[in-house]
Amino acid sequence: MTLKIGDILTGEITGIQPYGAFVSLGDNQQGLIHVSEVKHGFIKNIEDELSVDQKVKVQIIDIDEYTKKISLSLRVFQDAPPILYKKKKYFTNRYKNIGFESIDKNLSHWVDEFLDDITENN
Repeated sequence: MTLKIGDILTGEITGIQPYGAFVSLGDNQQGLIHVSEVKHGFIKNIEDELSVDQKVKVQIIDIDEYTKKISLSLRVFQDAPPILYKKKKYFTNRYKNIGFESIDKNLSHWVDEFLDDITENN
């Protein structure tokens, strides 16, 4: 069987390592599903997602032309999670009351607080 990038195949997981799962594709051919291609997001333990002898539908995403190693993906069959953009916050002094003026306003309060702490702890 001649395989090419983009082919969709069914295989059986033959082994699991921390970095990925090995899949038997038949005809004495084997491929690897890298842990990053199992699903979207972080995977702490690949064995929680896949198991040996499990049948999987995979897509070929790469074939090394020299070593003939086949890279497979399960993730291509899943919908990508939406990308959430956080509102950026920029630090400015506009709404902050900083500088010598704020020190002058708070200094007497800070000294009183400090003296109270000293008398309570001694």
